[in-house]
Amino acid sequence: MATQRPNLIFILADDLGYADLGCTGARDAHSRATDVSPRLDAMAAQGMRFTRGYSNSAVCSPTRFALATGRWQYRLRGAAEEPIASVHGDKVLGLPPDHPTVASLLRDAGYATALVGKWHLGYPPHFGPRMSGYEEFYGFHAGGADYFAHCDPRGRPDFWINEEPHEEEGYLTDLLSRRAVDFVERQTADKPFYLSLHYSAPHWPWLTRDDLEESRRIGGFGKHTDGGTIETYQRMIHHMDEGIGWVLDALEKKGMAENTLIVFTSDNGGERFSNNWPFIGQKMDLLEGGIRVPLVARWPERMPAGAVSDTPNLTMDWSATFLAAAGVHGHADYPLDGISLLPLMDDGAWNPERDLCWRMKHRAQRALVRGDWKYLQIEGVEYLFNVAQDPRERANLRDREPQRLAELRQAWQQWDASLPPIPEEAKVSLVFSRQDLPSATF
Repeated sequence: MATQRPNLIFILADDLGYADLGCTGARDAHSRATDVSPRLDAMAAQGMRFTRGYSNSAVCSPTRFALATGRWQYRLRGAAEEPIASVHGDKVLGLPPDHPTVASLLRDAGYATALVGKWHLGYPPHFGPRMSGYEEFYGFHAGGADYFAHCDPRGRPDFWINEEPHEEEGYLTDLLSRRAVDFVERQTADKPFYLSLHYSAPHWPWLTRDDLEESRRIGGFGKHTDGGTIETYQRMIHHMDEGIGWVLDALEKKGMAENTLIVFTSDNGGERFSNNWPFIGQKMDLLEGGIRVPLVARWPERMPAGAVSDTPNLTMDWSATFLAAAGVHGHADYPLDGISLLPLMDDGAWNPERDLCWRMKHRAQRALVRGDWKYLQIEGVEYLFNVAQDPRERANLRDREPQRLAELRQAWQQWDASLPPIPEEAKVSLVFSRQDLPSATF
């Protein structure tokens, strides 16, 4: 049992599919096992891997609201956007500075706090990382960034140190990794720290360290629908994995590795070149492929090595876990919706009865997971799946289990009624359409 408050690191990939790590089943274009993530695979072997880690949303900024606050993202207006578009100067669509966050609560409890990487919770001057508890910020505000031009998807410069525009040559994934290492190296044993390392990888544009010319060709604009390959995508993951290794090595050199809780996951399911096997669906879907994400954690002083957990959990549960590990309570006026997962570290069979719920304006999607069962509604059509027996959601049991269907439907409706409704003006921003890329019939 740790005798001092632990250091805390939350590493978030962007649009990483469930089977995009070696330890979750990564395969190359010829279906051969590929060594894409050796450092994360080792981290999983040294700690815990979670087979039923769920993101709070199937799209990025809503999940980030939940991660930042430890609460249902639906409580905040900005999280109704799917996702927040690149609308500078908006006074509504962002994380309100007066709302408590994991970062602000930890900062007020004596933690050093930093965000390295993607923010995507509203634009200055009304919103920003340093208004929401982070003492340091090095990264970008938008939903995506060119890895060499360091601009947003509309070609506007978007690289910052705190509130100041920043120019620095280099591959973005490496720059973020090195900044995270720098932050760790500057810490001292007498003050714990909370580091949010939020990569853009492997989000488009599809660029590896060797693709500067491709970055110049596309000019820092758009969705890069005319580029990319599975090999490129997996090299982007490997670059991120290597950088995470640098951070892990820095912890070892500082003598901090034993009492640092590190969590790695994705903000939602994978996108175009990702591998979501065995699940159907992807980013923007409440099918398992859109919300079941890779999840590994390590804390040598507290967590058993080589453990695998099938306890369902949400992104915001890790927010609650970090606060609990630090001995910090949530704000009384903003009670946490996430639950601490610390009991799992003492009892791998711990699996409390609870409902995990989602809703999206896109395709009028609804979902509720209770144990092995999942209620799903898309565009008014209802489905019922046993995701333990049928993880691909191919056997619709609604007619065989009408009572269970009714119970889960009612539970979702009660949960939904406890939250603000989705505003009519909330926008759905799809990355691409059938004019860009073909869509499967089924």
